[in-house]
Amino acid sequence: MILLDSSVLIDFFRKSDKKKTFFYQLSKTNTEFCISSITYYEIGIGNRKSHFEFWEKLTKNIMVISFDKVCSDNAINIYIDLLKSNKMIDLADLLIGATALTYNFPVATLNKNHFERIKNLELIN
Repeated sequence: MILLDSSVLIDFFRKSDKKKTFFYQLSKTNTEFCISSITYYEIGIGNRKSHFEFWEKLTKNIMVISFDKVCSDNAINIYIDLLKSNKMIDLADLLIGATALTYNFPVATLNKNHFERIKNLELIN
């Protein structure tokens, strides 16, 4: 199972040639994908009515992983670690990273600069 960051899904949405996207390349060798409920939220607030059908179809086929108490505890620890090292990242990325660590999922992202700051998080290249 690979946890997809919103950057991967947005790239897939925006590019007219889907074969040139990271998500398409991943789907050639992987069949199990999920997103954090945080990513679902990010997509939801940026979704326009004209794009609703695309996102609805896409998210219907991808498992949404809940952000629960264990994820929150991990997010707190990540936050403290990043704060101490003066390497803070966006809150949404921190919460998505915490979800991935909690469930031991690697993360596929186009925003490696943020996610690589989270210790022990596996990133998909």
